[in-house]
Amino acid sequence: MRKTILFTLTALVAINVGLTVIEPSLWWLLIVTASLLTIGLYDAYQPQHAILRNFPLIGRARWGIEGLRPYIQQYIIETDTGGAPISRMFRNIVYQRAKDSRETVPFGTQLDTYEEGYEWMGHSLAAREVDDVEQNPRVNIGGPHCKQPYRASVLNISAMSFGSLSKNAILALNKGAAKGGFYHNTGEGGLTPYHLENKGDVVWQIGTGYFGCRTEDGKFEDEAFKEKATLENVKMVEIKLSQGAKPGHGGILPAYKNTPEIAKIRGVTAGTQVDSPPRHSAFSSPLEMVDFIQHLRDLSGGKPVGIKLALGRKSEFIAMCKAMVSKGITPDFITVDGGEGGTGAAPLEYTNSIGFPLRDALAFVDDCLMGFGLRENIKIIASGKIISAFQLAKNLSLGADLCNSARGMMLALGCVQSLSCNTNKCPTGVATQDPRLARGLNVEDKFERVYRFHQKTVHALIDLLSSTGHKNTNELNRTHIFKRIDQCNVARYDEMYPLIKKGAFLTDEIPERYKLHYEEANADSFMPSSLLAEIDKETKAVS
Repeated sequence: MRKTILFTLTALVAINVGLTVIEPSLWWLLIVTASLLTIGLYDAYQPQHAILRNFPLIGRARWGIEGLRPYIQQYIIETDTGGAPISRMFRNIVYQRAKDSRETVPFGTQLDTYEEGYEWMGHSLAAREVDDVEQNPRVNIGGPHCKQPYRASVLNISAMSFGSLSKNAILALNKGAAKGGFYHNTGEGGLTPYHLENKGDVVWQIGTGYFGCRTEDGKFEDEAFKEKATLENVKMVEIKLSQGAKPGHGGILPAYKNTPEIAKIRGVTAGTQVDSPPRHSAFSSPLEMVDFIQHLRDLSGGKPVGIKLALGRKSEFIAMCKAMVSKGITPDFITVDGGEGGTGAAPLEYTNSIGFPLRDALAFVDDCLMGFGLRENIKIIASGKIISAFQLAKNLSLGADLCNSARGMMLALGCVQSLSCNTNKCPTGVATQDPRLARGLNVEDKFERVYRFHQKTVHALIDLLSSTGHKNTNELNRTHIFKRIDQCNVARYDEMYPLIKKGAFLTDEIPERYKLHYEEANADSFMPSSLLAEIDKETKAVS
């Protein structure tokens, strides 16, 4: 095939030489064919790509088709219920709400209600009028050690850094949050002028890199933190232990996104890849972590301070709870990030196969806090692929007090799920640091879309509450959501995730399914104690 292609290109060049002699005005054809022959010869003898060596010039079409594949898949092949990570059905509802378009659907559900995994909410014959439901459901965040509690919306903007997102994206998100009265989490990239310009409520996330409050060698710095944490717009502080997209793996800022501006904000060297450490240097045990939480609370003037984590070893979270009980100090909130969480760039194995999915993690965290008698002082925030009001309701029923959404807010900004977040070539200007692309995102238009998406989604949640006969989101519990286990069995969430008696972990009434994890947990160390002998004994007893 290589000889045939090269022979054909050579023949075309020879023909065009003859045509040019006869008709000089056709010289441009010779330039075109000669260029194609040059490329073909290069392809035929380059050593890297076998396809190009065997199919010079023609083999290049493969890369062009691969580049178009996501767009062909999304716009031509994909069904309404298909598409990943967010299906077209859910992308459409975000676009419709953000644009204030019609959001009803015709002719019934497209979902298979008899398919394994189908979920629904039980309505009530004692349904209420929508006007009887709390129209602006909010949650007070702040435990006994908090001096400046914060009243948060049930839906907020999840952690996304400047660096991962463009300047215009950050400005639009924050302005939308300011208008709608919900908060905007900064992500671990640090607090920037773009988070403060429009005066939206901000949750400042502190990751393992301590960006914006670090010394030259990357350690935590008290004064730099205090200066920013006491700003009026900063309502809460979140210590990121891990994230659902790549738990146990530090964040990555590629060199091409690390502009001089971002480097200055973060306190790093411009033009270099910035890898956040996988663990914190300010503390090394659950007991030290609890002390660090109180230290940040004191430095911030008593604002709510919480932690964010993707659940890994259950015993490690129980160890944190033991430390809280031992010290008498608790975080004001815990953000539970599901393993299905998204990021601009993560290794495939981490994206697919590390960390507990959100609902399993959420139920476990809620149970542990209840079992240790800590639940009343700590609010739980759910984060992970939350787009619709029903997804809000599911997580609130399972134990969350409020929810964060990242990809929902990105879609409201105009994201088209082009899957190019890690290339710096986001076509909508959302996830890029290329000023030519970021310029396409109009802040004045997009902030209104963020505001409307939030407003309409919360109203849809209120609508659901009216159908279930409730006045407020805090009345939802695990008895309200049903799931099809298989063709013959349906279970309620409280049957799938049995409730824990308050204070059970402080007595001898620890449920059997938690005993091994409880015994493994040690407040002095995140690493669990080795109980392989116990596991081996149980295994032999079963066999």
